[in-house]
Amino acid sequence: MQIRLAAYLQPDSIVDGEGIRTVIWTQGCPHSCPGCHNPETHDFNGGALVDLEEVYEMIDGLEGQDGITFSGGDPFMQPKECSLIAKYARSKGLNIWTYTGFTFEQLLKMSESNETYMDFLSEIDVLVDGKFEIDNRSFEYVFRGSTNQRIIDVKKSLMFGKVITISKYDKAQAFSARIKHEGIYV
Repeated sequence: MQIRLAAYLQPDSIVDGEGIRTVIWTQGCPHSCPGCHNPETHDFNGGALVDLEEVYEMIDGLEGQDGITFSGGDPFMQPKECSLIAKYARSKGLNIWTYTGFTFEQLLKMSESNETYMDFLSEIDVLVDGKFEIDNRSFEYVFRGSTNQRIIDVKKSLMFGKVITISKYDKAQAFSARIKHEGIYV
């Protein structure tokens, strides 16, 4: 089985989720958000097809990483492939973050007609959901580009049947706003 990637795995990211992470840049996105940070990942025929076994080997070679982050493109355009990679990464002790332009609610609805969406969703620890909205762009929010996006605890949200955001990121956001407002620099 193959996955279409925009680039090879990028280790040592500190901006694509908490900790030191390796980013898997998927190729193909239907959202085409104005102002997108990665417009080269939109074309569904771009990037390159990579065997999952090759991705597993790259994961095996990682050192000092806390987790894997799926970004792109939209990883939910390749849910089966991403689910398999997420399961493999989890077996290596890595946690899973995923960025998507879909909302959590949309993903649940999509899962009703295609279980591969739920297979992938259930492997994710943290989901950053929602399209990037240039009119709501903010540099004060951690791990997201616009104020409409949520940082969701997927396991708790699936357990309780409603979106549960991770409050510590809201606190980090409030601290960042306070620093800017009070002119405090650390």
